[in-house]
Amino acid sequence: MKKLLLSLVAVAGLAFSTQAQTEKGKFILGGSVGLNSTKVDGADKADFRFNVVPSAGYFVSDNFAVGTGVGYNYNKQVSEGSLVQSFEVAPFGRYYVGLSDQFKFFGQLSVPMNFGNVKDVDETTGDVGDKLGTTTQIGVKLSPGFAFFPTKRIGIEVSVDGLGYQNTTIKEEATGEKAKVNTFGLDASTITPKLGVMFHF
Repeated sequence: MKKLLLSLVAVAGLAFSTQAQTEKGKFILGGSVGLNSTKVDGADKADFRFNVVPSAGYFVSDNFAVGTGVGYNYNKQVSEGSLVQSFEVAPFGRYYVGLSDQFKFFGQLSVPMNFGNVKDVDETTGDVGDKLGTTTQIGVKLSPGFAFFPTKRIGIEVSVDGLGYQNTTIKEEATGEKAKVNTFGLDASTITPKLGVMFHF
């Protein structure tokens, strides 16, 4: 009888510890970091991209978290003669569905927004010149994924970009003219999924 009682307590404790990761009142911390350097044939300097967007969320109810990411993007395209530096804000909502004690499916709806400047870059020296204009990007993205919880505080995630829409507006500094581009698409490639880690507290 004692063994049965101890087994039931252990199973209940395991179920509680896995549920506790996504229960109301808990926090999640994570984010993304990207670094890329590309040398185009014939170019004297390499193109360089860097971005960092830490994010934090709070579970307002069991399995449902809301939060935001705040970060910085730097994209110097010497081959195209431009530098874009932008500030990013990306509020999100995320819902988890339990598949087993350690695996959960999640869907995340985010609204990434970027506000930045475009500057001229000398294609020979790579030197940054005058400001050419401003850029604004506002989008909506629905991303599915799976989370594996090896411990109660760590979630290892695999996700794809999924369905998304983005509106880009570029305003020229000299003339004040605006150019707008709308992009809508589905990117659910299983060949290039995103791998990440979220910390649960």
